[in-house]
Amino acid sequence: MTVDEYLTWALDQPGRFELIDGVVRKMSPETVGHAEGKHAAVIALKSAIKRSGVACFALPDGATVRVDKDTAFEPDALVYAAPRRDSEDIEITNPVIIVEVGSPSTHKYDAGFKLKGYMSLPSVHHILLINVSQKFVLHHRRETATSFNTSSVTEGILRLDPPGLEIPVADFFNLD
Repeated sequence: MTVDEYLTWALDQPGRFELIDGVVRKMSPETVGHAEGKHAAVIALKSAIKRSGVACFALPDGATVRVDKDTAFEPDALVYAAPRRDSEDIEITNPVIIVEVGSPSTHKYDAGFKLKGYMSLPSVHHILLINVSQKFVLHHRRETATSFNTSSVTEGILRLDPPGLEIPVADFFNLD
């Protein structure tokens, strides 16, 4: 199945899926901790966007990111540049920031195959792998068209430029 075929098919399906090399993969149910981590990430991103006044938008999981003609992922959160997408769109073609919240069942997949796919997208400047239980963010920041710099961040301010956001690291772990 191609991504175009998948997007048409997925609209009528209950549950969440990703497309890997043309094969549909059902996503596992989530723990409360994983869902809370995703929620905290989206709130942190939206708050940073509001503070900065940058013309971009944050979304929770649900939107599809096409990696190639046969592979599409659904990140836990993302930020894309203006203009705002139509409310009926299901695909984001220009993500600037991708967020995956780690869980024991998906960590290797998120930090391996998915990470490599996200890094292949020219619009992606930051990939955040968030470990809620150990309270750290693995920040992959684009340096050149083909390279990323990786750092582990546990405190302070995380600067994501572009698009020009500053996020207190603690905000990613604020589960209230």
